[in-house]
Amino acid sequence: MTPLAELLADRIRRYGPLTFADYMRECLYHPIHGYYSKAEATRFADYYTSVDVHPIFGRLLARQFAEMWENLGQPEKFTLVEPGAGVGRLASHILDFSASKLSGFYRALNYVAVERSPSRREQTAGRLKQHAEAGHAAVSAEIPFHIFAGCFFSNELVDALPVHRVVLQGGAPKEMFVGFADGRFVDHVAELSTCAITEYFATQGIILHEGHQAEAGLEACDWITEVGRRLERGYVLTIDYGHRAGELFDDHHMRGTLLAYQDHRATENYYASPGQQDLTAHVNFTALEVWGKRSGLETSGLTSQTAFLLALGQGNEFADLYDEGQGEAERTKARLQLKTLIHPEGMGERFQLLIQQKGVSGARLTGLLGIEPRI
Repeated sequence: MTPLAELLADRIRRYGPLTFADYMRECLYHPIHGYYSKAEATRFADYYTSVDVHPIFGRLLARQFAEMWENLGQPEKFTLVEPGAGVGRLASHILDFSASKLSGFYRALNYVAVERSPSRREQTAGRLKQHAEAGHAAVSAEIPFHIFAGCFFSNELVDALPVHRVVLQGGAPKEMFVGFADGRFVDHVAELSTCAITEYFATQGIILHEGHQAEAGLEACDWITEVGRRLERGYVLTIDYGHRAGELFDDHHMRGTLLAYQDHRATENYYASPGQQDLTAHVNFTALEVWGKRSGLETSGLTSQTAFLLALGQGNEFADLYDEGQGEAERTKARLQLKTLIHPEGMGERFQLLIQQKGVSGARLTGLLGIEPRI
């Protein structure tokens, strides 16, 4: 029993079963024992992201953000907000490249790295110190209340937002709670905890079959709605693995998409080592589109990471891939790292990018060239 497991078991004994969303929230974000609340020291033992492969990922994102700034008429201040900034690795890649190669954009840039964990905020602050002193970066525990012009963007954030687990049983949707019996956590099936779950599936026209398990990402819906409210003009860019609802809730996902990650292994043992393993569920991009529209966000496009990075990099034949003074061996290594990011069987097709916009008119974004707009 981990320290968090003991706390959760006691809570269940006192007050009854938890929704899985409450359990997942505690496992990931408990202020002391949560997986994402600890200083980053052992994270690479569990997983790595596109940011960890090569700085080209952040450099091409910087070019896309600069184009967004241009589409907004080059406002004097462009606020770039990254919720779930972790230890600021991606932030530093974007800011360093902007300062070096995109000087006009950098002068307008106000980068806000948002992170719940105090220890990770401290790590981020150290990494971004130079840009903060220049007035172009800040570290915060909360997203800004109002953004006049800018972009909210996240990289593998939404997949870690808590979800409710649902199963169709006897022709009716039931909720899978977390109980505790015989010294271990167990599934506890009961009536739905909130009518918002029914609305979630009905609004998207999702029909489950008998025995079908699925996740209802209510917190993701609340999150995108709130982001849309706080953004006056600009974009929301979401990078994550997932699908639109028609594919996410099909017969290939009868057990849902929830997974636990530890030591680079994915399992369905969600109750092992609470607070010491990652829990994720595939992102429902349809839900982000539908609930985003409620606060004025229109869909610019949904594309794969492969298509997005290729569209942005081909303009200068991926010159941003190389650092000055690199030898041929280092340049070859960089090209192999790029292939990891764009290869269809690797990260390239696994990750999708949804871009939404508000109060924007004019040219399409380069990262979305080659796909049909879906407004």
